[in-house]
Amino acid sequence: MKILVTGATGKVGQTFIQRFLAERNDGSLRAFCHHRMLESTDRLEVVQGSLANKADVDKAMEEITHVLHLATCKETPDDVIDVTVKGLFWLLENCRQNPNFQQFLMVGGDAAMGHFVYPHPVPVTEQQKHMPYQGCYALSKVLEEVMLEQYYIQYNLNGCCLRAPWIMEKDDFKFSLSFGEDVFGGPRWIELVGIKKADQYVKSQTIPILLDIEEQPIKRNFVHVEDLVSSILKAVDHPKAFQQLFNICMD
Repeated sequence: MKILVTGATGKVGQTFIQRFLAERNDGSLRAFCHHRMLESTDRLEVVQGSLANKADVDKAMEEITHVLHLATCKETPDDVIDVTVKGLFWLLENCRQNPNFQQFLMVGGDAAMGHFVYPHPVPVTEQQKHMPYQGCYALSKVLEEVMLEQYYIQYNLNGCCLRAPWIMEKDDFKFSLSFGEDVFGGPRWIELVGIKKADQYVKSQTIPILLDIEEQPIKRNFVHVEDLVSSILKAVDHPKAFQQLFNICMD
């Protein structure tokens, strides 16, 4: 087993690499890095390149049996098509033609379901249709899932999508409630209330509460990075993960 990990320098990628190497005696990893790099070890090889470049992807895929696709873009319209569409396309194209290929794992996002933006009168399930909120990030989460599903239909590809909500670690939740520039994730409260009010709220240690259209506090799901990585490790080579979509820690 040799797993290619895209987005390897992110919180999920680094946690997966640490856990895989610590918990499994078999197999090795190859980290596909773009800007930030990792240090190589006996079982971790590090390569640098761009997902949008077919030659870089094909080189990174040499001798690979499994792919864990974590690379993503936030609200960056200039990059989103390169990573979400071109990058995923080159990976899937290589997998379907690669005699060594065995499984494609991808972490999706609840942004594809509009999570806390749209009202959900019933629990969000894997059968619900996509309904991304505005912006290129949520749209990219839909495109990823749809592309992977089509490769199941076209080529009977062995894949699995683990759809995750907000991924937390350390003090992330604390900083999500900040009116300062150190806010984690969204909404960016400082932009909603303005700099003057935000400064006052920081000094008074006021925290925000997001309300729904009925002025009730919004319930929002999140998952600790360790729990998400546990689900990824569980899905590796699991026969019941074949061509499945799993909501992880979602309502």
